[in-house]
Amino acid sequence: MVAGIGFILILDVVVRQKFSGTKWSLPSHVYSRALELYEGLSLSQPQLVWELDQLGYRSVQNPASPGQYRASGREVVIKTRPFQFWDGAEPSRHLRLRFSGEQLRSVRADNGKHAALVRLEPMRIGGIYPDHREDREPVTLEKVPPYLVESLIAVEDRQFYRHHGVSLRGIGRALLGNVRSGAVTQGGSTLTQQLVKNFYLTQERTLVRKGMEVIMAVLLELHYSKGEILEAYINEIYLGQSGRRAIHGFGLASRHYFRQPLGELELHQVALLVALAKGASYYDPRRHPERALQRRNLVLRVLEQQQVVSVEEAARARAKPLGVTASPGTRSNPFPAYVDLVKRQLRQDYDERDLQTEGLRIFTGFDPQAQKKLEDTAQRELRRLEQQYAIPDGTLQTAAVVVRVGTGDVIALAGSRRQGFPGFNRALDARRPVGSTIKPAVYLTALRQPDRYTLSSPIDDGPIRINTEQQTVWAPRNFDRKDHGIVPLYQALGHSYNQATARLGVELGIEHVAQTVRDLGYLRPLPEVPALTLGAVNMSPLEVATLYHTIASDGYYTPLGGIESVYTSENQPLRRYAFEIEERVSPAAIHLLHYGLQVAMREGTGRSAYKILSPETVLAGKTGTSNGQRDSWFAGFSGNYLAVVWIGRDDNKKMPITGSSGALKLWAHLMRNLGAESFAYVQPENIDYHWVDPVSGGLSGDHCAGARYLPYIKGSAPRHNASCAPRSRDNVVDWLRDILRW
Repeated sequence: MVAGIGFILILDVVVRQKFSGTKWSLPSHVYSRALELYEGLSLSQPQLVWELDQLGYRSVQNPASPGQYRASGREVVIKTRPFQFWDGAEPSRHLRLRFSGEQLRSVRADNGKHAALVRLEPMRIGGIYPDHREDREPVTLEKVPPYLVESLIAVEDRQFYRHHGVSLRGIGRALLGNVRSGAVTQGGSTLTQQLVKNFYLTQERTLVRKGMEVIMAVLLELHYSKGEILEAYINEIYLGQSGRRAIHGFGLASRHYFRQPLGELELHQVALLVALAKGASYYDPRRHPERALQRRNLVLRVLEQQQVVSVEEAARARAKPLGVTASPGTRSNPFPAYVDLVKRQLRQDYDERDLQTEGLRIFTGFDPQAQKKLEDTAQRELRRLEQQYAIPDGTLQTAAVVVRVGTGDVIALAGSRRQGFPGFNRALDARRPVGSTIKPAVYLTALRQPDRYTLSSPIDDGPIRINTEQQTVWAPRNFDRKDHGIVPLYQALGHSYNQATARLGVELGIEHVAQTVRDLGYLRPLPEVPALTLGAVNMSPLEVATLYHTIASDGYYTPLGGIESVYTSENQPLRRYAFEIEERVSPAAIHLLHYGLQVAMREGTGRSAYKILSPETVLAGKTGTSNGQRDSWFAGFSGNYLAVVWIGRDDNKKMPITGSSGALKLWAHLMRNLGAESFAYVQPENIDYHWVDPVSGGLSGDHCAGARYLPYIKGSAPRHNASCAPRSRDNVVDWLRDILRW
């Protein structure tokens, strides 16, 4: 008796400790940006409908409840969901949106008044899960839909409010059945016992385990209310599987099967989830729809018999299909490459166990619309390249990074051409030779020294031979195998002349070029050898994007990342990732580099982009091709987006494409789809513009043949005059066209 009492006291401690403490290890969930709706937003009706579908909104004739919409013609009517944002709660709103082409033209509330700004809830894009791979979305009794509690009690435990944890009648019936069968085949369990079995014990069927279950169920009822027990049951029960991840609780099961929050479910949907409590695998509605339908309708008949619902309500519910979505709404990481970036950033500030168990809510700058455009563009362009160059299907691989210029927010990321599947993340981990994409760092090193170099400085693009420390001779050649003689610096950059670049880098000092690369944001060791000037360094697309973002941001360095803020599971703020900025390069020197990169786009290796993009759009960028044409790169930016694209083969074999014919094409189509805007090429205070003769390097005039209007850091402009031959009539026309174009 003493031993028995001691054993019960031990069980009592176990019951109270776990139930009163943190009941579950909750995974952290990662969210996208919230879509902000306002008049003038660049967004088409199909794009909005796609995002609503991703969020689990239902298309209905009359949107009256949160999570519903109707799309017709150029109009979308939405009943939005409420959501708790970092700066306050966004209530549910009834909105009428009108579109014109690719633009949202009108946002009106149900009272007919214009709504200045409305936010849709962010999309859940991934998570960080415990080792046991359980996932749940805890809900309170106040948030469950009508009929859920009544259905559970009617189907699983009709005596729930009258027993004290154990039903003697149920145990007797089960015991009699077990004796007859000669094995433990029935349990006679109450809801409380089921909770104890799932929450505290194993699934083995033994009399000892059953005895412990009975004692612990009584102890649980002794200490806690029926409401607390029922709420724990609703959140604990196993209701399905998403890959290796176990779906626990009705909250997450609702998203898994219907892609909707639990509170939005209708009677026939609630009945299906209750039906799954009998056996989630056996009645899986995607694998066994007929079984699931029969079980759901049985639940509805029980509800009708118990007068939980009327005969008419039950009949209407039975007439409806199962209504489960074709694909689960709980894919663990539908955007694994981007979530990989988020995880790496989080691990700098948080312990891995906390990330797996504390249910953190991580909000990012991820833009689902931009990601979809990136994925669609990459798939289409890789197929086109393979067809055009007779490359076997599926041979080419890609990685890309899209950054919002100025903030450093990574808004989209492709780790491979096969999107949505975890694997090798080439955007973060494929460190490949960058080729000519490094050249802007060489020319920037020169332009930081205005007393020695300007955009019009003469650079020799003749043959060059350099003795290396390895007792070999390095003799780079231009891609076209031609020598171009003495050329102005902006032309050497714009046309990506290898000989001129190598010669300039050696004159500057390779150590100074390496320092410029570091100033732009590169953190790894650099090979300080002459070949560095032509890209003899391996970088990931994200690292290249870091360098170019500093260039795009007028010389101000910002660490690239995805996270904006982190909250607890109770929505308490833990950290906001503040915008960090540091001036690394003078805006004046960057202004000159911007000119050279525009030359590359207008006249040089990037000019074919304007066959895809509007000629009026001001862009800057640079191609890159590694030795043997094993890597095709393009890095460039507009006023709103910076994108870096890499194309190559995993077997590192040669390709018949270059930076211009491969990555540039994908980049240009992507920027067009993103809605690239001209970047503001604003003249800094210490910059002067002068008409210059590019051949002699002397000052010229706007009426002189061949003259160019070049920026100079004050005091660095040429001091001698060039001879001026008047422009011919044809040259004047060309000149006017150039002025309008630039």
